[in-house]
Amino acid sequence: MKQKIYQIDAFTSKLFGGNPAAVCILESWLPTHLMQKIAAENNLAETAFAVKKQHHYELRWFTPEVEVDLCGHATLATAFVLYNYYGFKENTLRFISSRSGELLVQKSESGLLTMDFPTDDLIKIDEQEDISKAVGKQPIATFKGKTDYMLVYETQTTIETIKPNFNLLNELDCRGIIVSAKGNEVDFVSRFFATQCGIPEDPVTGSAHTSLTPYWSEKLNKKILTAKQLSDRGGDIECEYLGDRVKISGHGVCYLIGEIEI
Repeated sequence: MKQKIYQIDAFTSKLFGGNPAAVCILESWLPTHLMQKIAAENNLAETAFAVKKQHHYELRWFTPEVEVDLCGHATLATAFVLYNYYGFKENTLRFISSRSGELLVQKSESGLLTMDFPTDDLIKIDEQEDISKAVGKQPIATFKGKTDYMLVYETQTTIETIKPNFNLLNELDCRGIIVSAKGNEVDFVSRFFATQCGIPEDPVTGSAHTSLTPYWSEKLNKKILTAKQLSDRGGDIECEYLGDRVKISGHGVCYLIGEIEI
C-alpha cells in the first residue's frame, strides 16, 4: 500500500527554519502500532495523521517514541497540507482530537495559519531542585501545567546559554520542560526540552505556547504577543490570549512530498 506523505517546516516563512513535521492524510485509521512505526521511521519530532469525517478531520500526533496529547506545529503542518494540497477552501478548518477536543485553524489571505487551542492550567509551585539541576540554571519562578513544567528566567541571554543535562531531564516525570524569559526584540522567548518523548530539544513547540501565552499576557499586560523559540532552527509565533483559549499563529513551508510503502 502506498501512502502520500508531506514534510512541512512549521512556524517559519523560510525553508530549513521552524519545526519540521510529517503529515499523512489517511482514508481510514491505520493500527496504532503502525502509525508509531511510521513516526519512528520518519525520525522527526512529530508525525501527524488525519482522517476526514463528514464535517471535520480527526487528528493524532506521534513522536518517534510515543503518541502525544497535543502538538501545535504538526497541527499547523496538517492544516497547511489540507489547504494547499487537498483543496480545502473554507476559512475555518475543524480538527477533533480524542485527547484534546476540538481544535480550529483559520487561514488568512497572507497564508498565516491561526490555531485555536485550549489554554493550559498553570499552577505556580516551589522550585523543584531536580528540575533546576537538570536544566542547569535556577529559575525565578516555576509552574506546573497539564503535561509540562515551565521555568521562568530573568533574561533572554540566560535562555540562550542554557545547556541542560539530558540524562537528568530524562528522569523527570513530565512530557517536557519549557524555559522562558522576556525577549529583547519580541515579547517573550523560550526553549523546550522533551527527552521523555525522544526529543532532546524541540525546534518550535506550538503546544508550549498554551502555557507561555497566559503567563506573559498577565506579566506584560497585553493580549496579543510576539514570541520566538530560540532553537538552532528558530521559530516565530504570534499569540493571542482569550482566557480559556489561546490563538497561536505561524506560517508553513513545504520541504518534501513523497510516498511511503506500508
